[in-house]
Amino acid sequence: MSSRIEQIIEEIEEYIDSCKFQPLSTTKIVVNKDQMDELLRELRMKTPDEIKRYQKIIANKDAILADARAKAESMIEEAQIHTNELVSEHEIMQQAYAQANDIVMAATEQAQQILDNATNDANDIRIGAMQYTNDLMAQAESIIGHTLDSYTTKYDGLVNSLRECYDIVRTNRAELEIPDKSARGMEAEFGVDLIDE
Repeated sequence: MSSRIEQIIEEIEEYIDSCKFQPLSTTKIVVNKDQMDELLRELRMKTPDEIKRYQKIIANKDAILADARAKAESMIEEAQIHTNELVSEHEIMQQAYAQANDIVMAATEQAQQILDNATNDANDIRIGAMQYTNDLMAQAESIIGHTLDSYTTKYDGLVNSLRECYDIVRTNRAELEIPDKSARGMEAEFGVDLIDE
């Protein structure tokens, strides 16, 4: 399902294609300034909504990591309880220590694997959302840039509107940064230790 931004971009393209050529020209067209302004105004208003939608998707990674941590802590706690029960029996003390160490090690490895998988999934979701947003902005930037090149000499009011929209899109794209997918990149971004030293 296409986003409203994509629909507006298609409407701008269709509108430009439907405009009549100026007399004695095969490259310059006559546009309705109010109609073009309305399409650009809606595009400008919808862009932040789309970005917010993808920010919510990115925010889900925190829930994934929190769930993974909770599972890991629960497994370690169960392992510690089991350890305490085993060592409470004097006659099987040595066996209890060995079994407890195995359980803690297995639980720790499994917990680390869950955290690693959750971190990778969250990172993939984030990168996908940012790439999709970047692609939408690239389309808008291309169309608006092409429109600017075509009509700067004739339509000062339209050019000013397009420039403003073009600058917003370029600024938003510049603020996007595709993060390092490594666990070290996630540590730096979220301030948590994901890798055992």
